[in-house]
Amino acid sequence: MSRTITLAPVRKQVRVNAPQGRAFEVFTAQMTRWWPPTHTILKAPLKEAVIEPREGGRWYHVGTDGSECETGHVRVWDPPSRLVLVWRLDAEWQYDADLDTEVELRFTADGAATNVELEHRYIERMGKDADKAHAAVGAPGGWSALLEAFRNAAEGSQ
Repeated sequence: MSRTITLAPVRKQVRVNAPQGRAFEVFTAQMTRWWPPTHTILKAPLKEAVIEPREGGRWYHVGTDGSECETGHVRVWDPPSRLVLVWRLDAEWQYDADLDTEVELRFTADGAATNVELEHRYIERMGKDADKAHAAVGAPGGWSALLEAFRNAAEGSQ
């Protein structure tokens, strides 16, 4: 009898000193401003990080040589409060069209600021090395660092 291991979702949050609509826009339409160039599977340097603004839209990177690599796609597009992305990078950081983990973001207005909550779930679907991927995205250099870079971009030139 085989046993399925379930990993707890990775949850992170950040408070952004920017209105809800701006926070959502910077996260989605301005991802290139804050996404670290080291966090890509492109062979060429990262030129652009893209989330197409609609359900079913692509989530991908474009290299300086014009090459593209997929990260996943948009499952839920509900501006300015909610975004669910399908993450299709496996535990070896390779694209897997059959993999379906989710990254949900909730943007909640709090006066002139926005609370952003992130949950990366179903990481166990990455297979035998899922615990390694879980540790990486949950580590200080994972989603925490990405949310910090996002916060800095959202709080900049308003």
